[in-house]
Formats: sequence, C-alpha cells, structure tokens
Amino acid sequence: MNTQTDIAPDFGAIKAKQQATWGSGDYAKVGSTLQIVGETLCEAIDLRSNARVLDVAAGNGNATMAAARRFADVTSTDYVPGLLDASRRRAEAQGFDNVAYQVADAEALPFDDGTFDVVLSTFGVMFTPDQTKAASEMARVCAKGGTIAMANWTADGFIGQVFKTLGGHMPPPPGVKSPALWGDEATLAAMFAGQVSDIRIEKKDFVFRYRSYGHFMDVFRTYYGPIHKAFLALGDKGAALEADMEALCQRFNRDPDGGFTLPSQYAEVIITK
Repeated sequence: MNTQTDIAPDFGAIKAKQQATWGSGDYAKVGSTLQIVGETLCEAIDLRSNARVLDVAAGNGNATMAAARRFADVTSTDYVPGLLDASRRRAEAQGFDNVAYQVADAEALPFDDGTFDVVLSTFGVMFTPDQTKAASEMARVCAKGGTIAMANWTADGFIGQVFKTLGGHMPPPPGVKSPALWGDEATLAAMFAGQVSDIRIEKKDFVFRYRSYGHFMDVFRTYYGPIHKAFLALGDKGAALEADMEALCQRFNRDPDGGFTLPSQYAEVIITK
C-alpha cells in the first residue's frame, strides 16, 4: 500500500492552484517594492547591451525592467497573464520597446536550445513545483558560455520563515518541496548537475520597509497571493496564523521605534553554462 509520501505529486493540479494563488490579490503592489533586487542582479552579472535575455517567472517584471534599462533584448515570461500585463504597462509607461512578452510555463519553456545569452529570475522560478525540470529548462535555453542569474529567498531568512509558517497552518501537497531550497547551494548543485560549469552564490538582504507591522500585514494580506489565499482559506482559524506572523515579524524587525524595517536574506545565484 502506498503511503502519502509514496504518491507522486500531480504537478498539473499544483500549478493550476498556484496560478490561481498568484493571480489573486495584486502581486505587482508588493513586487514593485523589490525592484532594487533586479537592478543589483543585472549589475552583478555585468549585463551588456544587446544581450538576448529571458526573464523566467517574471511576475510584474523587476528583472525585465532592469535588463530593458540596460538596452538588452528581453523576453519576459510568466504563466500568470495578469502579471505580464502589469509588466507590459510598466514597459510602455517607461518607453521601453525592447521587451517582448509571452505566457510560458517555466517547466516547459517554448524556446529552442541555446536561444538566450542570459536567463534571469528574481523570486520567480523558485516557486515551480517540479524544481529539477525548471532548472533543466533554464539551462537548456541558455547558450553555451551564457549566464543564469537568480535571486532566491533562503530558508533561514524572513520570507523563508514565512513559507514555513504558512506551511504549519496549510500544509503543501504531498511531494512538493520548499521553494526556499533554491537558496541552498547543495540543492542548486544537484539540480543543475551536468548542465553548467560553475555556480556562485552570495547571500544578501532585501529590506522590507513599511510604516508599521499593521501596514505590512495589511499590504500582504490584501495583495500577496500566498498570504491572501491562506487567510481566505483559514477563515476564523486565521487568528492563529496572524499571531504567528506577528511573532515572526517581531523576531526579524530591526526598527526600535515601532516602525517596520525588516531584512530578509536571499541568495544571489550566478551560474555559467
């Protein structure tokens, strides 16, 4: 008899649920505050103008915007059309004509082998349920000698602990791995084994800055899909999650005056194909 851990994950059903989650709320309201990460990542790889760039699981387009600002030729992809629409509006408002948008699954990228000089993802591809397949796809579409560059939350950082806290109240489907594994060096080495020549990781902090804990939670409960959906699903039981979130924020918040200045560790990952 199969146990729960023996059951193979239904990745199709999981992705359908994820699409609904990330399509809920309005992730762009949160994502736009992370813009500095895309800029820092493009500087870390010394992104050159005219480079062929793919942004995987691009969300509202932070890495896309950063690459476009450096006059690269960018293809921005996500499997949530509404997020791409938000990015497209940003590009139009800023006058970028060097970005193409395409709905695409990170686990089945619709591009030929070696199409791109640079493959980017900031807090995006890490949420794919079939992590090995997504890593293989990123490596496949990257040209030999090209670069795969990512920003991924770590397990020990604040957002990694948010995932853990949410999982304590709403366990993930059997067989689904934590997205924070994309911030772990050994896991990345295993996922990209035999496909790349070098992996470099530097731990950095993104600092969430809000007026107060209440302000932060109001924004995240309203706009950030995973938290928004969790509270909707929990209903009256959401009070326990609220208490755990407040305790977590108190542990990480470094603002002594009642404000909200909270660093969250992430891994800046630079891979050579």
